[in-house]
Amino acid sequence: MTTINSSMMSTGKVINFSAGPSKLPEDVMLQVQKELLNYGDSGISVLEMSHRSPKFTAIVEHAKETVRQLLNIPDNYKILFMAGGGTGQFAALPLNLIQKTGKAVYLVSGTWSTKAAKEAAKYGKVQEVKLDSFLSNTTNGELDQDASYFYYCDNETVHGVELQFIPETNGIPLVADMSSNILTRHFDITKFALVFAGAQKNIGPAGVTLVIIREDMLENALLECPTVFNYSIMAKDNSLHNTPPCFSIYVTGLVFEWIKQQGGVESMEKRSAEKSQLIYDIIDHSNGFYSCPVAAHIRSRVNVPFRIKNDEELEKKFLKMVEEKGMIQLKGHRSVGGIRASLYNAVTVEEVVYLAEFMKEFMDKSQS
Repeated sequence: MTTINSSMMSTGKVINFSAGPSKLPEDVMLQVQKELLNYGDSGISVLEMSHRSPKFTAIVEHAKETVRQLLNIPDNYKILFMAGGGTGQFAALPLNLIQKTGKAVYLVSGTWSTKAAKEAAKYGKVQEVKLDSFLSNTTNGELDQDASYFYYCDNETVHGVELQFIPETNGIPLVADMSSNILTRHFDITKFALVFAGAQKNIGPAGVTLVIIREDMLENALLECPTVFNYSIMAKDNSLHNTPPCFSIYVTGLVFEWIKQQGGVESMEKRSAEKSQLIYDIIDHSNGFYSCPVAAHIRSRVNVPFRIKNDEELEKKFLKMVEEKGMIQLKGHRSVGGIRASLYNAVTVEEVVYLAEFMKEFMDKSQS
């Protein structure tokens, strides 16, 4: 394991392992700081810039083009920047897509897919498929082939579950929530009818949601669909039908450019594998001191939950000591407890090494 000198924290700098809103790349934050009062010699900040202005239109177009390059998105897909977060998309999806048949299939793998299925059931008939059954192929042949779409969450942040494959839907249009792992690994966008991602984990600050939708999925919204959630209207108006989350879009565009400069998704994928392996190696070689509640074949690379001997007092001690070392937001989700390290793109390998070294030190001292 590469070591890192503890003096990295001597400046009072902290390492943010939050599940979201999460750490942003330092280079991006410095650029935001530099441009905050005067963007592009406009004399004003993006915070106060008209969304109808040529400068902001250029910001939107550059962000779209950069993410199109990063993900190899063909021309027959529209790229939208919408408000409402991932939870807003739980409603927007059925409001836009379910009308064809009034049916949808939801693969339930954790907290967020459960919430998404519940929301969709307000607008049509939802067939819920449990992850264990789907992985064992016991339900795949029973999928409702009349469904308008098949939804799944690619990475469940609460439970640390990440699918290592793209589901086979037998022709049902595929939709994915990739809020917490988009741009951390390659995937073939042409296998999807729609992908969405709340920005606040891997691609920007809270407030904007990236939606990538194939053109043939447009023009199907229910009459009840609010205008701000209507994909067709937002696509026609270049995400500028109403005032969008302008500043969040601006920062997201900078993050896209940062990823490109870092070597693109290929580089992010290598780093993601290295970072998660550092933590899983400590867990798996701790002789039960640390344990991960997730089966190895569906472990997440970006959200690593673990327990310490199922001892809440020991976990409280760990959280107190790790924060004293300058590492924050490691407490597990309130619904499951324990510890959770979120290793998104902006978290560096060196920072994860620092956490891994602390985990080993804490284990050694606790067992001595």
